[in-house]
Amino acid sequence: MSGRLIKLGITGGIGSGKSFFSGALRTKGVPVFDSDAEAKKLMVSDEGIILALKSLLGNDVYVNGEINKSLLASYIFGSPQNAEKVNSIVHPCVKKAFLSWADECFHSGHGIVAIESAILFESGFDDIVDKVVMVYAPLDTRISRVMKRDNTTEAKVLERINSQMDDDDKMSRSDFVIENDGIKPLDEQIDVLFSRLV
Repeated sequence: MSGRLIKLGITGGIGSGKSFFSGALRTKGVPVFDSDAEAKKLMVSDEGIILALKSLLGNDVYVNGEINKSLLASYIFGSPQNAEKVNSIVHPCVKKAFLSWADECFHSGHGIVAIESAILFESGFDDIVDKVVMVYAPLDTRISRVMKRDNTTEAKVLERINSQMDDDDKMSRSDFVIENDGIKPLDEQIDVLFSRLV
């Protein structure tokens, strides 16, 4: 590995298997930063975020130190502008947390780190990585995975898929595509990915 840190962005639509791919990377010694989990943590621990969300939504946005999920969700889904306002409060803090975490990983001897985010491009996280890896699975595979995982209907899954950035757009903006269709072995694809990064 070279003397510099390579930061990977991992993205893909719902049901594509981003977390599965992240798990495979971790078993190969690559630390992966879960942007969703980190955002949730920061929303209840970062003073700046807490104050900004309270001034945007009122004190009721927190109940006993926890996020009032139904209030936040109804606001976010109220309009794209609302979602943008919340994202502009949270995403810069997630970026900062990732960069400082990546730095720590590098000093601990890691040459490659990754950040997993379903909305990597939409949130601007692609600006802070060196290469973007898109995890891809055929539409019918994604639908059946999410239906099984979330015990939901095909219509509901399609609604969620249609609300996300189109696969073709993601693909055209990514540096690598990993096929997670359950047929093509992931290990081999990861080895190819690593060989192209070195």
